[in-house]
Amino acid sequence: MGDRLAGRVAVVTGGGHGLGRAYCERFAAEGAAVVVAELDERAGEETRAALRAAGARALAVPTDVADAASLARMVERAEATFGGVDVLVNNAAVFASVPVSRSAFDEIDPAEWDAVMRVNLAGTWLACRAVAPLMRRRGYGKIVNVSSDTAFKPVRGMAHYVASKAGVVGLTRVLAHELGPDGVRVNCVAPGSTLSEDEPDEELLAAKRQRALGQALPGVLSVQDITGAVLFLASRESDAVTGQTVLVNAGAALH
Repeated sequence: MGDRLAGRVAVVTGGGHGLGRAYCERFAAEGAAVVVAELDERAGEETRAALRAAGARALAVPTDVADAASLARMVERAEATFGGVDVLVNNAAVFASVPVSRSAFDEIDPAEWDAVMRVNLAGTWLACRAVAPLMRRRGYGKIVNVSSDTAFKPVRGMAHYVASKAGVVGLTRVLAHELGPDGVRVNCVAPGSTLSEDEPDEELLAAKRQRALGQALPGVLSVQDITGAVLFLASRESDAVTGQTVLVNAGAALH
């Protein structure tokens, strides 16, 4: 247990699965009260229960990041329960727990393209918009948007996902300028291929190892590799950092 986020209230969208849950656990271990904003209500409740069992303050709120009204309700509950929001991690995305197809750009169904953009990009914007008034009133806040290193090293068959995550990088830079005068820092992490499953099957593990061959540093990335960077950007230690995108991919984008 640490205290790098002691007294802080952190919202993690998509906090019930994979890396989202790992962010929740890392923040709780550092003293934050955690709001698990999760579309999958059961997963959100399971994460909340695990955090509470470990001694943390935690709240789970069913949240659809593509719905401004849903986000407003989540922020209202966070404020009513914990008094405000100091940290937002925009983690919710269509990719893993809600998978996307792997198709050539001209074979992607327009409805799927719109769904990816609605969650991954518009959802990030809407969540930032929802918490901004609370952070402005306090004169301080940390927003960490989650992109992907595919925005810098594109992969075939995922044009909609890559475009959405590249958009998150651009949005981060704009928001850093617009919210900076209010004391709100806005940064971005772009994770590489990460093993976020507790018990991966051999096929998945082999795929992750294959992806790791393109890294400057050997080995498959773990959740701890990613949560450390997000924790830094959420903490006071990064108060002089804003508008930046940190690639946490063991150097895979150097080639």
